[in-house]
Parts: sequence; structure tokens; C-alpha cells
Amino acid sequence: MARDAWAYREVAVESAFDARTGKPRIRPVSGQAFASDMRVQCSRSLLDTARYPVGTRFLLSVRITDRQGGAPFLYAWHGDPVVVMSKAKVTRFLQMYRRLRL
Repeated sequence: MARDAWAYREVAVESAFDARTGKPRIRPVSGQAFASDMRVQCSRSLLDTARYPVGTRFLLSVRITDRQGGAPFLYAWHGDPVVVMSKAKVTRFLQMYRRLRL
């Protein structure tokens, strides 16, 4: 099945510790159309703390999906290139793409 390019949009995400499990997870950066507690399914390599310390920000191409009527989450294809963003780039990205919260 081919990827529908129109269904994907760019979203700034960051790694952070999950309060429940104590393990790192990926979440949307605050100030975008998505809540910062929304789940993000992406490549596990982004959670490798030896490569990317907790707090690293990434630019992902994601789409909103749900699995069999469950809670919606963001899905990023695992084969996309990893784009690490600095704090300044994230700020610029958020200013360029102001979105309403879903």
C-alpha cells in the first residue's frame, strides 16, 4: 500500500520521560494543533538515549489515526529520515505554523 502524502503533516515532537512508566517517550511539542499528551507511534531509534538524550526535539511527518475505534494518535512512518531540531528551529517552526488545538 502506498503512503498518501496528503494525509501527512509536519509536527515538532520531543522525547520526554513518561511519568507513569519512567521510560522515555515521544510527544508533540506544546503550542501546536495536538495535545502534548497525545501518543506518537514512530521509529524506536528516536528513544535510544545513547544517540538522542531525553529532551531532543525532532521534526516528523505524521498523520492522525486510531486503531479499531480507540483513542486517536499520531503515526510517523519508521523509514522517514530523522531530523533533529534545535530550540531555535522549534521556536521558528511554531511561529510559522500556528495551529488551533484539536
